[in-house]
Amino acid sequence: MEMQFKQLNVKPAGNWLQRTFLTVHAKKSLLYILIGIVAGLVLMLLTTDKAFADITSGEFLQSMFFGGLFGFFITNSPCARNKC
Repeated sequence: MEMQFKQLNVKPAGNWLQRTFLTVHAKKSLLYILIGIVAGLVLMLLTTDKAFADITSGEFLQSMFFGGLFGFFITNSPCARNKC
């Protein structure tokens, strides 16, 4: 009786940056972060009582930060990953 073995095809894993940011989950997270940033800006512009010229860059950055954070938590929460 002769033993037969299948050829194991192993691709190079690439560097850490490629393994981390080229996954499907990472791409989805980045997309939702960008959507959250845009949504945060739009929501801030719609709800503020100030003129556009009176809004400071700090307010823009704060709304972008919290919008991006919200987008990040949407894709990385335990319930989003079916663990709740």
